[in-house]
Amino acid sequence: MSLAERKAALIRMARSTVAIPLRDEATRCTIWLKLEYLLPSGSTKDRVAAFILGHGVETGAITEETIVVEASSGSTSISLAMACAVIGVRFRAVMPANVSRERSLIIRRYGGETVLTPAAGGVLGAIEETRRMAAADPRVFLTRQFENQLNARAHQRETGPELIQQIGTTIHGFVAGVGTGGTLMGVARALREAGHPTRIARAIPEKGTACFAGQPEICGGIPGIVDGLSTILDPAEIVLDEDIHVDEREAISASRELCQRGLPVGPSSGLNLAAARILARRLGPDRTIATVLCDRMERYFSTDLFGDLERDS
Repeated sequence: MSLAERKAALIRMARSTVAIPLRDEATRCTIWLKLEYLLPSGSTKDRVAAFILGHGVETGAITEETIVVEASSGSTSISLAMACAVIGVRFRAVMPANVSRERSLIIRRYGGETVLTPAAGGVLGAIEETRRMAAADPRVFLTRQFENQLNARAHQRETGPELIQQIGTTIHGFVAGVGTGGTLMGVARALREAGHPTRIARAIPEKGTACFAGQPEICGGIPGIVDGLSTILDPAEIVLDEDIHVDEREAISASRELCQRGLPVGPSSGLNLAAARILARRLGPDRTIATVLCDRMERYFSTDLFGDLERDS
């Protein structure tokens, strides 16, 4: 099978998820949840990986000899590892040393390589390392998730239109946490293009409460939500509403609630649900709010999402 044929198979895999309604009795609003964790590797980042790599193959920037490299704390690297396995090119994830072990194992199971950078440098330190790799080796293709406009375009062309078609009525509010900003920016553009009078808001976790089990030195932060690194999000273009701040304990609680409803998600999904409920209160009764459930719970076994079960066992 040629590289182009493998690319086509990848794009077919990483497309289309369902959305389901959740009635919020406190506000009499309906919150629609797009189940992005149902994508092949378990994350909405599959769309981005397929879109960026597909474009790279189409333009000739990716060949059989390419080494795809990304700086990522987890989900994007997992999606790229899966996508590179499908199209048959090497993948190297560069991540801070404090990422959860299960994420590294998933990447390696797909055949990807992992390079750990000092935890103190965070994702920015990992990004700097990818740039050094690209400068030293012409085979390296950087996907640049925090600045690549193809990230947002994947959601503008696919996630957003799917969501609009599945809900089938006016969408009054959309909210999502921001890591790269691609989901929020892309879906917002799709909503604007379709003429929806949607209030668009960013969910921001209040840091300092959620912890990695057994690793108190890295307490704080919802995995995948990164401050200040995205150059994709343009608040003025999409007319961003007032930010919605969510206590991390509330985000973790909402994640556990979703799991107990049979929706096996990670902490960022709980953040989005909690923020959607706050947006519903802001907009008033009988409104339609939408958000995404970003990824699956299995990559968070060593985080506070499972901390209560660890304590009880």
